[in-house]
Amino acid sequence: MKRVIGLALAATLALTLSACGANDPLANQFKSGDNKNYIAGDGTVSEFRDLASRKTGAAWVSKTADGATIRSSDLLGKIAVLNFWYAGCAPCRAETPDLDKLANKYASKGLLVLGVDVRDSAETALAFGRTHKIGYPSVMDAESGSVVFAYTGIVTPDAVPTTIVLDRQGRVAARIIGRVEPDILEAILKTEIARQ
Repeated sequence: MKRVIGLALAATLALTLSACGANDPLANQFKSGDNKNYIAGDGTVSEFRDLASRKTGAAWVSKTADGATIRSSDLLGKIAVLNFWYAGCAPCRAETPDLDKLANKYASKGLLVLGVDVRDSAETALAFGRTHKIGYPSVMDAESGSVVFAYTGIVTPDAVPTTIVLDRQGRVAARIIGRVEPDILEAILKTEIARQ
């Protein structure tokens, strides 16, 4: 009888655990074993329209690929787009021209696009920027993780790429998990620009 009960409990636990992962696309990507070297987002967009409910990440300090220091406080007064990426990520490579176009189009309106390289060396990031003609800087977050940790628990960047939009007060206005659709990001940016 104990053996039958034990088998029934084991079967129930196995079904429960498999059901937990069944509806989790990130877990399913991990389990697929396709060796693509990244967990892709599904394009989910989260906007925080109620200004009173927006949260600010922790303070951070990081170095760009060319050695300049950037602090979270440097973003205050600007609309900041933080794009979490690395060179081996195909969707990251695909979205960089769109991010660069938006960076140039809205620079005069106070937009700052900042890459957050979560895996590469500075040399790799610089080579990527030259090859793809990217004008915006990237901070190197692979070793410290300070930028990722600053927003963990608010809008955790749990897939690559992830893009976070910060308002002029440094509060999280939106998050896009996965490759950016430029029209969607531009609509978010126009809303934030109009808040001046």
